[in-house]
Amino acid sequence: MAKYDKADLERRMNGAIEALKHDLSGLRTGRANTALLEPIMVTVYGANTPITQVATISAPEPRMLSVQVWDKSNIGPVEKAIRSAGLGLNPINDGNTLRLPIPDLTEERRKELAKLASSYAEKARVAIRNVRRDGIENLKADEKKKEISEDDRKRGETEVQKLTDDMIKQLDEVFGAKEKEILGK
Repeated sequence: MAKYDKADLERRMNGAIEALKHDLSGLRTGRANTALLEPIMVTVYGANTPITQVATISAPEPRMLSVQVWDKSNIGPVEKAIRSAGLGLNPINDGNTLRLPIPDLTEERRKELAKLASSYAEKARVAIRNVRRDGIENLKADEKKKEISEDDRKRGETEVQKLTDDMIKQLDEVFGAKEKEILGK
């Protein structure tokens, strides 16, 4: 069953990079970014609901987020969820909208965020290497079943390694840009 499929490997490696981009978008860099609040879950109507399903999040200014809660009775739970999310944000409730001033990041907090970004990048690297391993195992299985020759397997392994190197390079660029943004350089 295990058949080597370069397009599938590429798709899976790209998936790891997309997951990294999504994880990194939630890291605070001192600028207002609506993705910062997306992972927050709010308890409304007796269920845990993503904040994006109970409110509109916008960034009206570079250092301010605005959360427009659709049902006014949910402002309290949304405010509580933001305060307890561990993002260091302090919502200002004006009755209709929650305003979230984005405070400056301390050097210590920047270093913590850079470490977290680094761990996300490492997780993505491991995922890409796992895909590479699967691809090479599939090539060896195909050779064992006499579906491809030893030369084809070696060519395939070289192709898989090149794809892996390209994806790791792409991942490092994404991570490097985010690290620069976090550390303010």
